[in-house]
Parts: sequence; C-alpha cells; structure tokens
Amino acid sequence: MSALTATNFNFPGQTGVYHGKVRDVYFVEDKLVMVATDRISAFDVVLPKGIPFKGQMLNQIAAKFLDATQDICPNWKLATPDPMVTVGVKCEGFAVEMIVRGYLCGSAWRAYKSGVREICGVRLPDGMRENEKFPTPIITPTTKAEIGEHDADISKEEILAQGLATPEEYALLEKYTLALFERGTQMAAERGLILVDTKYEFGKHNGEIYLMDEIHTPDSSRYFYSEGYAERFEAGEPQKQLSKEFVREWLMSNGFQGQEGQQVPEMTDEIVEGISARYIELYEHITGETFNKEADEDLAARIERNVSAYLAK
Repeated sequence: MSALTATNFNFPGQTGVYHGKVRDVYFVEDKLVMVATDRISAFDVVLPKGIPFKGQMLNQIAAKFLDATQDICPNWKLATPDPMVTVGVKCEGFAVEMIVRGYLCGSAWRAYKSGVREICGVRLPDGMRENEKFPTPIITPTTKAEIGEHDADISKEEILAQGLATPEEYALLEKYTLALFERGTQMAAERGLILVDTKYEFGKHNGEIYLMDEIHTPDSSRYFYSEGYAERFEAGEPQKQLSKEFVREWLMSNGFQGQEGQQVPEMTDEIVEGISARYIELYEHITGETFNKEADEDLAARIERNVSAYLAK
C-alpha cells in the first residue's frame, strides 16, 4: 500500500503553497486546492510514516459533513475533483481554532484531574468524572500553532483583547460553532455514536465568515459509541472510542508525548497497517458507507491529472 506524504505540484495559475501538518494547500488564482496527504500528526508532531488511505478517508468525510451543514453557515468547499482533494474559496483565516466539548475527557480531563477548574475562561464544576457529559457544551478555543509548535489555550476575553476577532465576529463564531456541533451530534446519534468534542476553523471571504478546513473527521473530532456508554461511565471504565486517540495512546504507552528529547517509537509495517485499518473502521462507522479504496497507483500523478482537469473547466 502506498502513502502520499509529500507533494510538490505546480498547477496552472498557481501563486503559492502552504505545507501544513497533514494538508498541503495550493493557492491557485482565487481558489485553494487542499490536498489531504497521508501524513499523520499527534501531539503537534508529524509522525515519520504515512498511513495509506488516510487522506482519502479524511477528505471524503469532511466533504460529506461540509455538504450536510451548509444550511447552518457558508463554507469554503467548491468541489472534490480527486478523492484526496477539496477545492474551495480562499478565506482569510482567524488565528484561533474553535474547540467545542460536550464531555469531559482528553486534555481537558487531564487538566481537571490535576486540579484545574477553569479552561479558556470557562469555569468547570467540582465533582465531575472522566467522560461525564457537560450540562451544555463548552467552547475552549486555542491559538493556531505553526508546525512543531503546540496550540495554546486562549479565552474569549484574550481573543477580543488581542484583536483576533471583533465582538460581533466572535459572537457569530460561537453561534456557528454550537449550531455545527448540534448538527454533528444529531448525525452521530443516527450512526450510534456520540460526538464528544471537535474543532472548527473559520475565515472571512468577501467580508463574510465562512467555515474552513475539515469538520467532524476522526482527526478533528472524538466519538464514543452510544451503546454501552452509560454502563462504562458508571463503572469508571474507558469508553469505546472512534477517534485518533488510539494513536496518541500508542505513542504514550511507548514514552512519547511530543516533549523535547522524546523519540517517536518505531512505526513498523504492522503498526502502519493497523492504523490504516482503524481509520477505515472510523470512516465506515461515521459515514455509514463502505470505504472504497482507490487503485494503488501513483497518487501524485492522479491528483495532478484530476485537479488540472478541474481547473481547466
């Protein structure tokens, strides 16, 4: 199985390129060509090996949810000319990511367990347990870090004080975030899943706020299985998850949390194939569709062919 971990395209009309942690964004006239590579990141570190089919899965999940939420707010997507590519309108992104949490888990639980009772300016009640549902979803924004840097928590007050958004803009970001999370929660419930937490990125296009990037994918979201949630919670047992958390857990069990001086454990072929299989499981549960593996061919050549044909229309 081949994996696309680096791209170096030169599309007609291309004016620039940005290589992110897992996505490469090509600027072509007034459009963005976003390539979902097979790179995988955890703890803000890009791991040394790619995961076959991961880019295709994430791109197709994101496209599905962008189409299913365009009645809530405008989004950047125009077309998906290749299984690993979305073409969309160019937006000027806000320098924050909107994290919304419906349950106390992950990094929020780790902070809570250590005694923290306020995250991003949001007060948390005492006496909560791991994986407990919040009375209402909470928004805990982060800054957008450069590659190799860590995202940092930031409060609404700090966002406004630093001029990262106006009060009117931030109010709309909050409104969109909660509405999108509610829709994602409804769609997950139809699949026997709980949308636990997720992140959204927004930008401005022609003065209007647009939803950007991926949404509701296992890279940007955490899902629990609905069946057995209550029993596991009452017993204090770990929840059965659909997310990238299994990758983070494998790294932590091998002594890696992205800290300086730590080494990424060896990613054997068996580990890589196992992660790919888990991503396929995630795709099929989240979408309710069978995953169709694209032909194992020269992925870069296929992408260049498909995108160039789209741009020539």
